[in-house]
Amino acid sequence: MTKTTAKSKPIVLCPYCDAMAELVDDTQVYQRSYSGKVWLCRPCKAWVGCHKNSKNHIPLGRLATAELRRLKIEAHDLFDPLWRAAIRLRGWSQAHARGKAYSWLAQKMGIPREECHIGMFNEERVKLAISVLKKREPV
Repeated sequence: MTKTTAKSKPIVLCPYCDAMAELVDDTQVYQRSYSGKVWLCRPCKAWVGCHKNSKNHIPLGRLATAELRRLKIEAHDLFDPLWRAAIRLRGWSQAHARGKAYSWLAQKMGIPREECHIGMFNEERVKLAISVLKKREPV
């Protein structure tokens, strides 16, 4: 869970142990620098990166364990070709194509559109998304 105010960095709580995550240099999770910060829960070893160019270090999603990160990568490997094809084939902008793809995914998963984002999914939802995406027809 993330709580923010307009001009302060967020308070990021771990969904696994409820501890407050620390904002640390990305070398602490990647073993090399990508010139960024991550939110890290040391007890759970769960972490999440920050939005690029975010002065307040807004998290990219929820804190994730190694298994959840693996599942999210799998989901993105299936999901990203959907919206990229719409850019190529329909000439849509990236934002429009991703929005349409997430609307489609939300409908297929039976969840509200505002809750449909791979970065925010827990293990159960990301597994459902993977199942839905594997069943779709190729573009």
